Amino acid sequence: MMLTVKGVYKDGKVIIKEEIKTDKPLNVMVTFLEEVKAPGKKKLEINKFSFKIAKKLLESYKGSLSDAIIEERRSTV
Repeated sequence: MMLTVKGVYKDGKVIIKEEIKTDKPLNVMVTFLEEVKAPGKKKLEINKFSFKIAKKLLESYKGSLSDAIIEERRSTV
């Protein structure tokens, strides 16, 4: 069963105006009823990318970089 309740989003938190009793965590979807500026996607600026810096950052990484990237992408889907 789906239920609609009113609330307010402020400082990164959703405050629900009604008390909802549940004995387990529930998945929710939040729809903003007013226009909100969505943050733009971060883009890699090719002129700021350096293979030397990337290589230096990965020196202490002991796992498989490709496995880590695949896992990260799977977790966002």
